[in-house]
Amino acid sequence: MQNLTHDELLDAGVHFGHLKSKWNPKMAPYILMEKSGIHLIDLNKTIVKLDEAANAIRQIARSGKKILFVATKKQAKDIVTLEAKRVGMPYITERWPGGMLTNFTTVRKSVKKMAGFEKMETDGTFANISKKEKLQITRQKIKMEKLLGSISDLSRLPAALFIVDISREHIAVKEAQKLNIPTFAIVDTNSDPSLVDFPIPGNDDAAKSISLIVSLMANAIEDGINDRKNDRDIEKATEGTEDGSGVKVINTVEVEDDETTPTATVTAGKATGKVLRPRRAGAPGKKGE
Repeated sequence: MQNLTHDELLDAGVHFGHLKSKWNPKMAPYILMEKSGIHLIDLNKTIVKLDEAANAIRQIARSGKKILFVATKKQAKDIVTLEAKRVGMPYITERWPGGMLTNFTTVRKSVKKMAGFEKMETDGTFANISKKEKLQITRQKIKMEKLLGSISDLSRLPAALFIVDISREHIAVKEAQKLNIPTFAIVDTNSDPSLVDFPIPGNDDAAKSISLIVSLMANAIEDGINDRKNDRDIEKATEGTEDGSGVKVINTVEVEDDETTPTATVTAGKATGKVLRPRRAGAPGKKGE
């Protein structure tokens, strides 16, 4: 995972906050100074919080769970859509559907209804309905796709939310709090960082700043997904480990023998894992030996 430098954050304008008159006092620990009536964010603390958030979100992605991206402001829509699609995560860039989390069952019904409309287009049902009904269904489908199309693959509640501008997305924050869903967010100087679990102090208005932070978080998610694939590959490689004779190797240990043989090796049996001990020297053998 790439670590951002001060220069990269400065070039992106991550340090620019809001006017002093619009600040939230709870952001005081993250503010470096005031200049020309504008608060400037302490980038040292931004880097620390970025690392914390990236490591946490990587672990969530490694567990195979979904992270929902939320950004409905104009300058963040395209950036979040691009990055969320790149890592295969659901996203919301239009209006936040009320009850998206707290009333998830109803939202899933709407998604299934939308899928039903798509099926009608492919199975020939459209050919058997009137032109008026066809037009109504098409309009409804377009509206639903705009609002819910990006979450059509979300079959259960997301494991976490990544939000751009928590003041604008306050409903999403409240719903996540109610369900104890972890939240990651870019928090500007006019917001309350205590509302989210992993606040990232930074400029949530400049497109370049948003792009830099969202890209870093998406990279962390991608790393988590790759870690999960590597873990599975290692498990598959170790599960069926066999020696050249096709016998599963369980363990080999040495045991003391109290008579002529000083040590003897215990080997694993074929199918049952039965332990076969070597016969002592001088012990009677089977008939015919």
